[in-house]
Amino acid sequence: MEQVNKQAIAAAFGRAATYYEQHAELQRQSADALLARLEGRVFAQVLDAGCGPGRMSRYWRELGSEVCALDLSAQMLMQAQRHDVAHRYLLADIEAIPQATGTFDLAWSNLAVQWCSDLRGALKELYRVVRPGGAVAFSTLAQGSMPELRQAWRAVDDREHANRFLPVEQLENALHGWEAEYQSHAITLWFDDALSAMRSLKGIGATHLHDGREQRVLTRSQLRQLQLAWPCQQGKYPLTYHLFLGVIQRD
Repeated sequence: MEQVNKQAIAAAFGRAATYYEQHAELQRQSADALLARLEGRVFAQVLDAGCGPGRMSRYWRELGSEVCALDLSAQMLMQAQRHDVAHRYLLADIEAIPQATGTFDLAWSNLAVQWCSDLRGALKELYRVVRPGGAVAFSTLAQGSMPELRQAWRAVDDREHANRFLPVEQLENALHGWEAEYQSHAITLWFDDALSAMRSLKGIGATHLHDGREQRVLTRSQLRQLQLAWPCQQGKYPLTYHLFLGVIQRD
């Protein structure tokens, strides 16, 4: 994976912190799918890595787990702390977790590791902080995500307007050597228009482009081009994500 600007990523998510949950339908569906792979297991000590405003930290805490909420964004952590979702809060990078080896029973990371420079390295850190008998549960995005967004923008210019994600084969390879189960599937969200679909990305802070973003305001003509080029089915505008879910058992 390419090197990413962690400061810019943290800033993008920080700007979305106060209204993130209003737009987090993908995160909710992804979390539900990942929970299903844990088959109702309960964990005494949980790390929520990439916790955002803390919805899943609260979930684990209400199950009786002692929860450490970790995020790269100070504003996201402030939101989580304001709602008292965890027992401890860590402003840190998943690729360099400031915790001792074997601290947690579960390292949970829902739709966060796609923002890491090195997926294998991030998973090794999550694996490191889990004690034997525990698990790492993560979800990420795979190649082919957001084809509708890419198709629509091609009608406007030839720049990249969505990040590239790893193909499933490379995601599988990142699990090599561990006892792991994984699956991939698509989730499609539906919107009333193309602008609403793009606003959903802004709403969850997913606006940082690894290749950089040109700062500009779309003209009315360009918005119309996007609307016309976006695939439409029965008056609704889809945005499709390809999810990859993995659970690693700690030796």
